[in-house]
Amino acid sequence: MDIARIKRVQPLMDRRFGMFIHWGIYAIPARASRSEWIRSVDRVSNEEYQPYFDAFDPVDYDPKKWARLAKAAGMKYAVLTAKHHDGFCLFDSQYTDYKATNTKAGRDLVKEYVEAFRAEGIMVGLYYSLLDWHHPDYPAYKDAHHPMRGNEEYKHQGEHFERYVEYLHNQVRELMTNYGKIDILWFDFHYDDMTGEKWGATKLVKMVREINPDVIIDDRIGGDIKSDEPVYYAGDFGSPEQMIPVGGVKDYHGNPIPWETCMTLNDNWGYSASDTNYKSAQNVIRQLVECTSKGGNLILNVGPDARGNIPQKSVEILTEVGKWMDKNGESIYGCGICSIPKPEWGRITESKTHIYLHFTDINMDTVAIEGLGSLVGMPIRLDDGSLISRSDPWNVGSYDGVDNLYIHLPHFATLDPIDTVIKLPKI
Repeated sequence: MDIARIKRVQPLMDRRFGMFIHWGIYAIPARASRSEWIRSVDRVSNEEYQPYFDAFDPVDYDPKKWARLAKAAGMKYAVLTAKHHDGFCLFDSQYTDYKATNTKAGRDLVKEYVEAFRAEGIMVGLYYSLLDWHHPDYPAYKDAHHPMRGNEEYKHQGEHFERYVEYLHNQVRELMTNYGKIDILWFDFHYDDMTGEKWGATKLVKMVREINPDVIIDDRIGGDIKSDEPVYYAGDFGSPEQMIPVGGVKDYHGNPIPWETCMTLNDNWGYSASDTNYKSAQNVIRQLVECTSKGGNLILNVGPDARGNIPQKSVEILTEVGKWMDKNGESIYGCGICSIPKPEWGRITESKTHIYLHFTDINMDTVAIEGLGSLVGMPIRLDDGSLISRSDPWNVGSYDGVDNLYIHLPHFATLDPIDTVIKLPKI
């Protein structure tokens, strides 16, 4: 990765934890296992989908509440779906009537989001789908995902695809110019031959960077971010979805590159009324620690309902995550990969000045960390600041010849069952 990319993406990577927000008129049908993909899965035409547009009236929408929740959870950045695959725009675009300002909402919902999250000091991002199942110039008949794929009536739709590409570029320009500085632009997604220059990718990214040179862009337009010389539009970070790569994300030489895994809090991105399969706060925290220890970020999704409320269960989980982050966030923000291999009892993260031991699976009161004995100072428990004893076993010389660090953990009953963090200052 070139120097400019490294400098550009570092502020995002230092933040480590973000909020993804999937929200649109698909929150009204609220279908489990379909949510924002309902049009594609159920082959829903524009006409059949129109009643959801007509009914969209998010009377409870208050992005200030969303922003306060994100901040309380320890999230340092956010990304909102300005336009998803169904083509509905949460922003006031001059290039379409298919937008929030023409619904009962009657206002620019992106504008309010940007202002609310900026006010809380949270880095602001916008998601924009390259797909558009509503636009008349987007290919339908032979497309892999379009709701009208295989439908003879739509066989000629998309013959003027260049007009859709112009529409796409115009809308992205609006997002980059109408809301002040946008920190993150999250494109989604390329597939089959719908990749790279099919979207006018070089021209698109060049335009974006002329308006906002520092904007951080994901890798979903096309191109291979892991190659020695990625194409211009390949993006600033990798974006694995619903999984954490075993060794993080690396280039073809094995060198780490910036990455962010996007993860749902339950089983769906958009709101699904019957989806109660939520991850626990413990699961979220441990996923965040795992991502950090592998040099990556976690952007965790919430799907607000049709009225504009983040589900109460999501609020409860994020609030609990925030309590842990309030005491232990130091081991996440600005931290990354440690040269010490993953131990059996948890994970290790590292900053410029400290090493952080994340204990999640403890089965003994004295733990050894290989090779750290003379490299670190007194261990300190992060959540309460108490000193932890360094305690070499009396017969260590008979069995260990290396410079190991031995620490004596507090009583099991006093440990945090989610993750007890001990920080070690580097000498």
